[in-house]
Amino acid sequence: MDLSLLYYSLQGLAGFIAFVTIWGWIPLDNWWVRGVEFPRIQIMVLGAIAWIGMLLFWSEWALSQWLLFLVLSITLAFQLRMILPYTRLWKKEVEKAKDKPEEQGNHLKIMVSNVLTPNDNTQKLVDLVNQKEPDILITLESDKKWEKALQQIESDYPYTVKVPLDNLYGMHLYSKLELIDPEVKYLMIDDIPSIHAQLRLQSGRVIWLYCLHPMPPSPTEADKSTTRDAELLMVGKHIKENDQTAILAGDLNDVAWSKTTRRFQRISGLLDPRIGRHFINTFHVNYPFLRWALDHIFHSACFTVVDIKRMPSIGSDHFPVMTTLQYEPEKTSQQAQNAPTKDAEDIKETDHKIEEGKKEGKKVSKEHAEE
Repeated sequence: MDLSLLYYSLQGLAGFIAFVTIWGWIPLDNWWVRGVEFPRIQIMVLGAIAWIGMLLFWSEWALSQWLLFLVLSITLAFQLRMILPYTRLWKKEVEKAKDKPEEQGNHLKIMVSNVLTPNDNTQKLVDLVNQKEPDILITLESDKKWEKALQQIESDYPYTVKVPLDNLYGMHLYSKLELIDPEVKYLMIDDIPSIHAQLRLQSGRVIWLYCLHPMPPSPTEADKSTTRDAELLMVGKHIKENDQTAILAGDLNDVAWSKTTRRFQRISGLLDPRIGRHFINTFHVNYPFLRWALDHIFHSACFTVVDIKRMPSIGSDHFPVMTTLQYEPEKTSQQAQNAPTKDAEDIKETDHKIEEGKKEGKKVSKEHAEE
């Protein structure tokens, strides 16, 4: 049996995986560079197939094959380092919550759902909310249609912030807990909102809640990731400088292992409850092999994790995700040591990125106004 075709196909796959990985190291914000940060799991799987496959033919290697195998091994090691923290093989960044009665008011259930504006299956989300009873519901891409449909839950959620938009960036916040001085802000682009509010927990403790949905880098949306990156870093910097106890949640249109999200963690000091657990891949519902985590929650070190789960599909291209946290202030100093620490380069790059984002945001805002 002639295996030469398989042999050369494996080499081609190895070369492609190495090229894509190295391409992602280019220090540009263009979507055609930053986009390769998303499918690291898929790249890792395909790279592992090429790596194992090439080993089967090692006796036939010439110098060029040895060099290719070496480059593939280096790039696979890099990909593995990016995704391994989101598995059980890594140390948990956030501890499992102690068993405390929910009635004591220490629990906080947050559901994040990108509903997909054209999705008409509004009752599916209503039914899911009634079944799971989150304390906080954050919807993204919600317009007037979704606002009207969600009126059914408002008797249980007396505190609301509504920003219905038909540009795929509408946002709604429904809360059973008191919201203090909620504000809708447009940090980078004039028609892309974020919600900033203080939240009074059942225990009486007041914390900050930030709901974000920045524009993604893609050929159909933003040419660059600049405004997305700047918005996330701006909020992270604000949290740290004001020493806030905070939760940040939403569809960030970025993955947790991107250079921006990792820098955000270092700048803000917030923790990622997925580290040491699992990926929670929420997008795309219809393509199981092409899924990654776009919907996130980060929080201060005074919270531990009761549970974090992907919810059933509601007809959107995103799965909802619900995270149950427990307020345990006695864990703050211990868990704060798990937070990645910033350095001088992070501070410099954050300030630079925010300034770039403001300039790019003005440009994009003008383009949107002219459409």
